[in-house]
Amino acid sequence: MSTYILGISCYYHDASAALLKDGEIVAASDEERFTRIKHDTSFPINAIAYCLKSLNITIKDISFIGFYEKPLLKFERILYQHLESFPLSLGTFLKAMPSWFGKKLKIITEVRKRLKYSGDVLFIEHHLAHAASAFLVSPFKEAAILTVDGVGEWTTTAFGFGEGEDIRLIKEIKFPSSLGLLYSTITAYLGFKVNNSEYKVMGLSAYGNMNRKMNPYYAKLKQVIDIKKDGSFCMDMSYFAYSYANKMPSKKLCRLLGGRERKPETEVLKRHMDIASALQMVYEDAFFLSVNHVYSRTKCRNLVLAGGSALNSVANGKIVSNSPFEQVWIQPNASDGGTSMGAVSYIYNSILGNKRSFVLDNAYLGPEFSDKEIEYFLNENGISYSVFKDTAELIEKTAGLIYDNNVVGWFQGRMEWGPRALGNRSILANPCNPDAKRILNEKVKHREKFRPFAPAVCEEDVFDYFEADAFLQKPSDFMLLVYPVKEEKKKEIPSVTHVDGSGRLQVVKEKNNPLFYRLIKEFGRKSGTPVVINTSFNIRGEPIVCAPDDAYRCMMGTGIDFLVMGKFLIKRGDNLLLKDTSDKRQ
Repeated sequence: MSTYILGISCYYHDASAALLKDGEIVAASDEERFTRIKHDTSFPINAIAYCLKSLNITIKDISFIGFYEKPLLKFERILYQHLESFPLSLGTFLKAMPSWFGKKLKIITEVRKRLKYSGDVLFIEHHLAHAASAFLVSPFKEAAILTVDGVGEWTTTAFGFGEGEDIRLIKEIKFPSSLGLLYSTITAYLGFKVNNSEYKVMGLSAYGNMNRKMNPYYAKLKQVIDIKKDGSFCMDMSYFAYSYANKMPSKKLCRLLGGRERKPETEVLKRHMDIASALQMVYEDAFFLSVNHVYSRTKCRNLVLAGGSALNSVANGKIVSNSPFEQVWIQPNASDGGTSMGAVSYIYNSILGNKRSFVLDNAYLGPEFSDKEIEYFLNENGISYSVFKDTAELIEKTAGLIYDNNVVGWFQGRMEWGPRALGNRSILANPCNPDAKRILNEKVKHREKFRPFAPAVCEEDVFDYFEADAFLQKPSDFMLLVYPVKEEKKKEIPSVTHVDGSGRLQVVKEKNNPLFYRLIKEFGRKSGTPVVINTSFNIRGEPIVCAPDDAYRCMMGTGIDFLVMGKFLIKRGDNLLLKDTSDKRQ
């Protein structure tokens, strides 16, 4: 009889569910993809339903449910931080308590009520769930482990060692000192949304002064954090308000940085760019000292990373060149969403003692829709379309559309796990077109003009275009590493070359995604450049599309020219926006 374990993450941000069968992760998704609420925090009832349906099982088949943190331990920290800051914290305390007493402390009751589940619920410490999500599904038999995020229960940073099925976290840094919260605080100061837009600040940093001696804000930000030689750090909390208020920067931090916080949607000034650059440099100061200390303590050449800060692809791309580590692994959903996968893996391998036999080789763990289901949707809603006669025609015509500078929505196979579209729920365009970046930002994504786009390239062509590590790191498959574009190629692919000459690379392997691989190759045959722009199939403020109606609505509300969905081609100009595709999902 098979062993099924269900993992759940919820009530903070990026609620998710993951399903393990006999040691293999078989399904996983964030709840936002179903509810269409970005970073949805709610109980992931839809993601759970998908996971069970994907294998045609019911909740009665589940042996264990794993939860991604220990609520009582987290509640202890919440109480402590508010008591320590009283009376300043009274307002936030009163706002926080209803949700804690209403549901956060009653997760077992919620599970039994919502799922009709009567089995065991196991609680895994947050950073242990992060560590397990990285190490236990990695290709390494042993590895150093580093987890960095905002905060779990108490921990904000931890390092340790994984061997076989065993994970040992050796040291930790506790709240309120946190690299993740430092990054989020400056994100808020710069007028962007916390737990959503830190990656925007990372992208913005390339426009500022990245010289530590010349950037005046670098010295200022160094005043707010004391970084030791081993990468440990302590933050001066007089600069931060997040422990007692519903805001993150204090008035003192605003004075230090020379003015009020930037209001959202206002002009991004040069000083904002320099502050973003200073933040990235301070983050990297602490991060690389931590990375090298972890190596000195473990003497292992393999490193796995997890936690929201592991999505900092700019820093990730420099690990091998700035440390003795030779191989790096980061799973595609490294933030809190990925902890549901860590919980099930830790239960199966570390608690139950089952030998590891699974490696997360690709990120395609979400729902898929058959051509029959797509055709039914199109016909039911009176949508005009044409049908490709075979896969060869699909590839040839789609590559031609991209070559002719059309923007193409690409909806194929199983949806990706994590925040990056990796060739199944993607918007594709021509990287050789110098105007493509502007078109995508203004007319398709409706987002800030400074935002970069990622290049997708087949593995055998990577070193022709990028100054990548000699041993190509696996996280590049998941778009989690930034590398410099070769000097002689920058003019060839201007729309994926960031202002600092880099690109957030996605390496595409034929065994992982043969259809996307063939499309890139065919575009290369037509254009002489085997690279395409790959950005997530969504618009600003919305999750990546999940179902056919999401994809169609996204196309019709943007400047996307064509939608390739399964074997069907839909042209924007031939259709009107659906009058009603109300969500029939739970």
